Amino acid sequence: MEKILLLGDEAIAQGFIDAGGSAINSYPGTPSTQITEYVMKSKQAKELGVRANWCANEKTALEASIGVAYAGKRAMTCMKHVGLNVCGDPFMNAAIIGTKGVLVVVADDPSMFSSQDEQDSRFYGHWAMIPMLEPSNQQEAYDMVHFGFDLSEKLGTPVLYRIPTRLAHSRAGVVRKPVRKQNDLTEPADAKSFVLLPANAKRLYRDLIDKQPAFNKASEESGYNKYIDGENKKLGIITTGIAYNYLMENYPNGKCPYPVVKITQYPLPYNMINKLYDEVDEILVLEDGQPFVEELIKGFLGKGKKVMGRLDETIRRDGELNAEKVAKALGMKTETSFAVPEVVTNRPPALCQGCPHVDSYNALNAVMANHKGGKVFGDIGCYTLGFNMGAIQTTVCMGASITMAKGASEVGIFPSVAVIGDGTFGHSGMTGLLDCVNEKANVVIFILDNDITAMTGGQPSSANNKIRQICEGLGVAPEHIRDIVPLPKNHDENVKIIEEEVNYDGVSVIIPHRTCLVELKKHLKK
Repeated sequence: MEKILLLGDEAIAQGFIDAGGSAINSYPGTPSTQITEYVMKSKQAKELGVRANWCANEKTALEASIGVAYAGKRAMTCMKHVGLNVCGDPFMNAAIIGTKGVLVVVADDPSMFSSQDEQDSRFYGHWAMIPMLEPSNQQEAYDMVHFGFDLSEKLGTPVLYRIPTRLAHSRAGVVRKPVRKQNDLTEPADAKSFVLLPANAKRLYRDLIDKQPAFNKASEESGYNKYIDGENKKLGIITTGIAYNYLMENYPNGKCPYPVVKITQYPLPYNMINKLYDEVDEILVLEDGQPFVEELIKGFLGKGKKVMGRLDETIRRDGELNAEKVAKALGMKTETSFAVPEVVTNRPPALCQGCPHVDSYNALNAVMANHKGGKVFGDIGCYTLGFNMGAIQTTVCMGASITMAKGASEVGIFPSVAVIGDGTFGHSGMTGLLDCVNEKANVVIFILDNDITAMTGGQPSSANNKIRQICEGLGVAPEHIRDIVPLPKNHDENVKIIEEEVNYDGVSVIIPHRTCLVELKKHLKK
């Protein structure tokens, strides 16, 4: 088959198309966004009738994929690591009902290049008691999609598919496989398997527990988990996913002197790990993320030999793993090639020149200057950078601005203002606004509408052209839903409108609307 140059994200997407995938349902989140975008733009996918959708949030996306699985087809849902929190409910229950033919692809972000935390999705997979895949390179990223669907359908379980930022956004040549046909429409073999009434859920949960030996056996016998012998038995190394590549970068001849267990499929292959433990004096665990494997094996291997890694900070517990950190952990001299060139300087993120959010924040700042006790609660999106303008005081998680403003207002913060984008409002802001209406909260909610989900590259906003109707439908008084155009020439008028709504005792929504400048430039080029 042909060999093509692909990002890790693109390799997963092409693997999905070639493996007979029928539908991909996702919510954009760096570093996972390019997977779904690739399928959306693929001529091959269109010819095969593959559906590719941006959904309101990760929860609705995964539930749609579970619906695809109910019909017997293969589905994939993609998200970033914090998005897995949003779909935790269907994720855990998908494991219990034995969902077949579903891959949940989660892109973790060690070092928080574009995220609020470094959480490691493998803990979720372990908690749900399902198999996990973690490719070490782009070829494995492609191949494991085929393997993952086979594994899911054979074992009757969804599969968590984890990648870190560096694999998602680096390129390598990938050899394609023959294209598979999509599954035919079928009904579930067990008519009650998708019905989690308590009596049935107890049976299905017991089924999941009974499947664990099969999951373990599949991992032990997997060709993706390997024991690689080495001459120097003073140290044994356990690597996971891309960590294997970082290890081998320190050995250009391709030969590591120490025995290595390469793990790219979970549950852990304990037979291989036991073999390593018996043969070496000490163990070093290399993993890009949190000390997931290290924690598990320290309990399993609590027999006296030293196990090193992120827990004891042989490798710093925070931050992305790389070849230099691995070299230091091995006591090797660090190569100068790992050093960042002096010409490279830090460039803090900032709102684009001409960004409509700047004018919105200038007007809001002018009002808040007259209300010293007030607070502005921010949210996740480009507008988070308003913090650098002194415009917002908090950013916690998607949708939190509205509910935090509500809570603060109820204990005496005035004015209590929330700032949220149109994309985030559609993702997880609507329910918070409903709470505000139900409790008659004294809040002002800014929904910054730039027509797109800008932070992740310009995907369509689920609330686009519907914000006013949504707010009215949730019970906000129409006269307190105010539209403004954020431009310097409108500054005084916008300040007046904001001041009026601040002084209204109830729920106010202000919608500053102007198209994202980057998106506007795209349209002008067409």
